[in-house]
Amino acid sequence: MVDATIDVIHRGGLECDLNYLIEGNTLGSHDEPNPDTDYVEIPVFNLVIDHPEGTILWDTGNHEDALDGHWPEGLKQAFYPHDVREHDLRDDLADAGYDIDDIDYVFQTHLHLDHAGGLHHFDGTDTPVFVHEEELKFAYYSTKTDEGSGAYILGDFDHDLNWRVLHRDRETHFEDVEFVRLPGHTPGLTGTVFHLDGAGTVAFAGDEIYQTENYENGTPLGAGLLWSHRHWFDSLQKLKEIEREHDAEVVYGHDPEQFEEIQEGWP
Repeated sequence: MVDATIDVIHRGGLECDLNYLIEGNTLGSHDEPNPDTDYVEIPVFNLVIDHPEGTILWDTGNHEDALDGHWPEGLKQAFYPHDVREHDLRDDLADAGYDIDDIDYVFQTHLHLDHAGGLHHFDGTDTPVFVHEEELKFAYYSTKTDEGSGAYILGDFDHDLNWRVLHRDRETHFEDVEFVRLPGHTPGLTGTVFHLDGAGTVAFAGDEIYQTENYENGTPLGAGLLWSHRHWFDSLQKLKEIEREHDAEVVYGHDPEQFEEIQEGWP
């Protein structure tokens, strides 16, 4: 167990149809062929890990210009970042007592627009940025062709960055911190397992799991947000094995109720 702390950094919210997060959340029927959908707000958050080997920023959130031309109109309409202008990464870090210059390492779970939008703050620096090889390949493939996922924006990650590319399914680069590849939502999505002195094991699933319904009932992500259903189910089982083995707390990517409970951080 490592003597480290984890601060939760609130990066704003997205407004979207819950069908994006939970497959089949709203379905028509004979008597009600056009039911109202659940239009909800979900949180976006980053983490700052104060580890004996350095300060790690976990994901970088939305780009602050998402509403001012950085996001294309279709993505704005699907995942409306209503308060993004109030959530510059520098300001949100400062609210938690950090500065960009305090960050020794960046870890990207994946490179979708609500997770990689702050990478430009590290353009031209020597700050190592961890990301999985399969994620980096798929992000470029998606933005340079008409295939792949539409949730990547080239301007989020196409910078002069000091990439530290992960190649295996499980890698340890810091004491009692394990990077675990969880393909499904994207090919290279990678979660993080922390074994913390005073708090036990905490497994951050990232967007492998959006909300409690996905994890507890095995309901997949919805509305085309899965690269592979088969890989997603395999990754779900991997997370449950980690939970059983370590009596771990599992933290989801965008669950409003859980987010209220974790804002104080760990331990």
